[in-house]
Amino acid sequence: MKKGNQKSRKKERILHQADKGSFRRPDPTKGADRVKMSRKEYEAAMANLQVELVRLQEWVRYKGLRVVVVFEGRDAAGKGGVIKRITERVSPRVFRVVALAAPTERERTQLYLQRYIAHFPAAGEVVLFDRSWYNRAGVEPVMGFCTPKEYETFLTNAPGFENWIVEQGIILVKYFFAVSQQEQKRRFLRRINDPLRQWKLSPMDIESYRRWWDYTAAYDRMLAATDTPAAPWYIVKADIKRHARLNCIAHLLSVIPYRRAPFEKPDLPKRKRRSAGIPEMPCYKNWVPEVY
Repeated sequence: MKKGNQKSRKKERILHQADKGSFRRPDPTKGADRVKMSRKEYEAAMANLQVELVRLQEWVRYKGLRVVVVFEGRDAAGKGGVIKRITERVSPRVFRVVALAAPTERERTQLYLQRYIAHFPAAGEVVLFDRSWYNRAGVEPVMGFCTPKEYETFLTNAPGFENWIVEQGIILVKYFFAVSQQEQKRRFLRRINDPLRQWKLSPMDIESYRRWWDYTAAYDRMLAATDTPAAPWYIVKADIKRHARLNCIAHLLSVIPYRRAPFEKPDLPKRKRRSAGIPEMPCYKNWVPEVY
């Protein structure tokens, strides 16, 4: 195959072109070569997807939709990276990120799902959960933070809870980021050795590395027990970050029906004349030094 044709086919696979404001579902039979795309291709594809995210945002506001997107997966699988790209060009008033810390003493006495429901969207909002109620099916049983009875109760009740969410008119999308042992190890070592990434490390991350197979068993059971027609799990291959981000965002755009919301470009009015006594150049004192 000629180099030019190969490059053209690769671009065609990655750049999902918009059709009346919506995206086609990514074809799982494509991209089997998994060759890392260039930064130029990645940035061009990401720019196109971010334009569509803005259009989705305006449609969500226009129609008063309520959207919940759950991001789960292994530590260092890239959940934070895709959330950052999703929110990069949209309004934080529409796209809200929820990343809850460990529960307080008061929250431990609440119903388990209570503190998550408190962050659910109102009309015209999209809530992105960077980890979610599925802590009860992954981290908590592996690390001993819940009892076996609490764990089993959650797996039994989670599908019903999510059916109720969907029945209330909320669009629920669930992603699980899957990363290989080798790639997770590479990312952890990079965090350990890079001062700009060391803040991402925690004792829990290191322990999750040691307990790889415990987490494997927990996640396998979680996915099997809570994958339902109303709220299916979508698995993101996350060993190549650029591909994972693009594939996840393109898929999100494909599962939320949207069109371009009406927009009338306003005309800038004439400025009012300066009133007497108002100086043309305000006398500010503490200017920031222009070092650059």
